Amino acid sequence: MLVVPVIAQNEIEFHEFDLENGLHVIMHKDNTTPIVVTSVLYHVGSKNEDPERTGFAHFFEHLLFEGSENIGRGEYMKKIQSEGGTLNAFTSNDITYYYETLPSNKLELALYMESERMLHAKIDQVGVDTQREVVKEEKRQRYDNQPYGTILPETLKRAYAKHPYQWAPIGSLDHLNAATLEEFMDFYNQFYVPNNATLTIAGDIDYDQTKAWVEKYFSEIPKGEKDIYRPNITEPAKTEETRDIIYDNIQIPAVIQAYNLPPKKDPDSYAMDMLSTYLTGGNSSLMTKELVDKQQKALAVAAIPLDLEDGGIFIMYGITNMGVQAEELETEIDKLIKQVQEEGVSERDFEKLQNIIENDVVSSNSTLSGIAQSLSQSYVFFGETGHINEVLEKYRAVSREDLKRVANKYLTLDGRVVLYYLPKSTQPQD
Repeated sequence: MLVVPVIAQNEIEFHEFDLENGLHVIMHKDNTTPIVVTSVLYHVGSKNEDPERTGFAHFFEHLLFEGSENIGRGEYMKKIQSEGGTLNAFTSNDITYYYETLPSNKLELALYMESERMLHAKIDQVGVDTQREVVKEEKRQRYDNQPYGTILPETLKRAYAKHPYQWAPIGSLDHLNAATLEEFMDFYNQFYVPNNATLTIAGDIDYDQTKAWVEKYFSEIPKGEKDIYRPNITEPAKTEETRDIIYDNIQIPAVIQAYNLPPKKDPDSYAMDMLSTYLTGGNSSLMTKELVDKQQKALAVAAIPLDLEDGGIFIMYGITNMGVQAEELETEIDKLIKQVQEEGVSERDFEKLQNIIENDVVSSNSTLSGIAQSLSQSYVFFGETGHINEVLEKYRAVSREDLKRVANKYLTLDGRVVLYYLPKSTQPQD
């Protein structure tokens, strides 16, 4: 019998408060190392965009590094790096997240820099033109010129009929090219405001001093005057399978399947996350062992589980082995899904899965940057910062029966998207 070790996770302590302008602040003290992580989560992603102006949130991820009225163009990164710090940002369908890691005696600098970004970022034609070229190059490298690089946008636009999740954060370059400077300013003034932001500071800090600095640099920032647009759109349930073929610059076919997931706050999210790990998560997953190792019908199988605020999708893909047709690989994938729906997961595999998930949860909060991100997302997505300390128990509450149930509930053949990626050399000529 496989014994499941109980992985301990120390409760993550934090203090939080709000400024009058609506900024929510979370502080976590850890004096073991002299570093501090400062992050700002803006509750704006691609789903908040105008359908005729997609890509704005991702564009602003880049644009807000341009500088401010008090920080020269191109100086933002240099200031942080010259003090021994690192910084980065990312944009999803739901949020934009900026963060920097610095020696703890440079916390005041980090807070000043983030307040500058929020109070008066430099948004002018030169910066817009510069970042357009940056985004164009990113799109070429990550999507257009990368084998299978368009899986996400091609899947999203077929998986959603109504909800603005139907476009990827990269958006449309045509929309960015057509947008005026005034439109970019309007987007900034609507979303990059304190009442749409969560500031998190984690590391070697003093609570009183940190709060004083936060008030010094952020309390003067005015609350946003515009209503913050949040799509109130329920994606209708699909009753028919969507199939299509994408001819790409590839040599080997691939099969993509996408299934709708519940909203992030739905209790089934934990079971679906565990199920996706069981099916495709690493070398010991069911599909890797069966399709790659045993049958050798696939070179690789993997998943992109998009766990989104309003309901995401579980994207699973397999790249065929030499000489294997896409239809053949799809048939074997479907057999394994049906097997899980009918038989569930064995006791031994379930215990192993619990170990993997628990290790993942604990590891995600093993660094200050991980803790900062988990704290801010707990507050924004779940309305309760303390959710960070409940995640492990929620996974532990998932049973073998839950995995079988969600497999039958969400991995339905009638409402899924199936794409074949085939070499352009096989495309029929008109």
